[in-house]
Amino acid sequence: MSSRPVAYLTRRECFSACHRLYSEQLSDKENYEIYSKCANPNGHGHNYVVEVTVRGRVDPITGMVMNIQDLKVIMDKAIMQTMDHKSIDKDVPFFANSKIVTTTENVAVFAWDQLKLHMADPSLLHEIKIWETEKNIVVYRGEME
Repeated sequence: MSSRPVAYLTRRECFSACHRLYSEQLSDKENYEIYSKCANPNGHGHNYVVEVTVRGRVDPITGMVMNIQDLKVIMDKAIMQTMDHKSIDKDVPFFANSKIVTTTENVAVFAWDQLKLHMADPSLLHEIKIWETEKNIVVYRGEME
């Protein structure tokens, strides 16, 4: 097999959602000490920015790692339809049923897992980056320890 260039392709989307940072394993006092105003019982919202990067060989015929339109459709199913204009804690069954705290770290892991479910070749998924705010960013690459 001849060698081919490897490229990284990134698609960016934005979604709005609300959540509450609150762990049922902690007391109300501990939640407020850890999460501060983000533990507000009524939650709070963000305009999230999400970037999904795939990595792979450039196809010699199409010139692509992956068709960007396919990535757009996959992101729409896995992320946009699931979380846009939703209460992540209440409207996303994974979080509502598991009681996992909806930190941006956990949202990134959830989005990663959803993307892999929808991809024809999940091994192409390289990175997901989520901006909760302009100052708070999480990067996840599927790593486990």
